[in-house]
Amino acid sequence: MARLKKTILFIHRWLGFISGLVVVIVSITGCLFVFQDEIQDALYSYRKVKVQHTPYLLPSQLKQIALKQYPVAETGFVAYYGADRPAMVMVTVPKLGTRYIFIDPYNGRLLHDQNVGRDFFVIVEYIHLYLLLPPAIGRQIVGWSVIIFVVLMITGIILWWPKRKSDRKRSFTIKWAGRWRRINYDLHNVLGFYACSIAVILAITGLSIAFEWVSKGIKNTANLGKIYAAEEQIPVSDSINKPAVPINTWDKSFLYAQNKSPQAHMFFIYTDSKKEASTVEVIAYYQPMHYYKSDSYEFDQFTAKPLKILMHQNKSPGLKMNSMNYDLHVGQLLGLTGKIIAFLTSLICASLPITGFVIWWGKRKKSKVKAVVHRRTHKQLILKP
Repeated sequence: MARLKKTILFIHRWLGFISGLVVVIVSITGCLFVFQDEIQDALYSYRKVKVQHTPYLLPSQLKQIALKQYPVAETGFVAYYGADRPAMVMVTVPKLGTRYIFIDPYNGRLLHDQNVGRDFFVIVEYIHLYLLLPPAIGRQIVGWSVIIFVVLMITGIILWWPKRKSDRKRSFTIKWAGRWRRINYDLHNVLGFYACSIAVILAITGLSIAFEWVSKGIKNTANLGKIYAAEEQIPVSDSINKPAVPINTWDKSFLYAQNKSPQAHMFFIYTDSKKEASTVEVIAYYQPMHYYKSDSYEFDQFTAKPLKILMHQNKSPGLKMNSMNYDLHVGQLLGLTGKIIAFLTSLICASLPITGFVIWWGKRKKSKVKAVVHRRTHKQLILKP
């Protein structure tokens, strides 16, 4: 058993060295991002509008307003964030990059022109996801570091778990009256234990966002391997039978989804117009700034004919689990309480590599001191007459 624990300690230590810095960066940026909506709402007046009992401007009207700012831009998507929030049009401008144009959805007043590349929380998000590296590289580094961190949490619990029942009460508390090395040791072990279950949830939901194979694994597991044909369907637009007079399919698609999902408050509308087979997609979210409950629609991009409709109540357990990922990851599924829990857990996760390194460094120095004392004692014994 002692040999097994030594092996686990060796794995725990070296995996910590490999992933520690990335875990600290990802955890700290996670702390910052948890309350990004609340912070931005407090700082920026453009994120709120006066509610009016009139219909929203249509997507085509919002796009025209955005394109007045940047006539040569390409439109990415249009979003309605709620009755008391602005609408937003994402545009890509040559030489300027991506910009978010915030517009009052009732009167069309331009509220804010955001340079995405210089936005603080967008930068925080990119550090969190990719370490500001190219996404293909950064995603792999962050993802595998998080996988290693999950292994570290498991091996840490095995190493820490007290053998005797009499030791458990002492092991579950931090001895604040002790020396600083003891406090550091307790911070690493005790806080790590209390944060472990939430940290694993945050890690798995983050991995599901980063890796498609993780989200597929969650979906298949929750569905017990059952295939839901309606969800697997991939609709395509009919590029052969285009109408003689082009119609604005974004407007028709939005109005259709708004009518079919009256409980929804937030809508995202987008399409890849460069691909003739692609569809117009509308996602109708039930709560503003929340992404769990939603109805999704896909339409023919030339005729606005409905091709695929997935209402929230008809989704498979696996698809619902994946829809829950973001809200679980930032804690907002449980409201403010959940966000506070996610914040504190991320803070603890950021501290674990640091306190762990201090423990290792202290033991290393202690071993050196013992070796020096042993050599001096041995030398004195030899020199005795």
